[in-house]
Amino acid sequence: MIIDKKTLEHLAALVRLELDPKKEKKLLGDLEKILAHFEELKAVDTENVEPMSGGTTLTNVFREDENSPRLPNEAAL
Repeated sequence: MIIDKKTLEHLAALVRLELDPKKEKKLLGDLEKILAHFEELKAVDTENVEPMSGGTTLTNVFREDENSPRLPNEAAL
């Protein structure tokens, strides 16, 4: 996918960024590299790969909450 100056300006307006005209050419090149990487990822065969559902097998290590006696409202006030 090719991003031209008009598209870059439109994207900048959507995210409310003020572009430095001196840096536009570098930004266009960087965006082209990023999009090329996504095109490369699209070509990867993921047919028999199961989706991940969290990325970790860690469990919650926090203690359970315990009820403790509370002050009567009059004593608290």
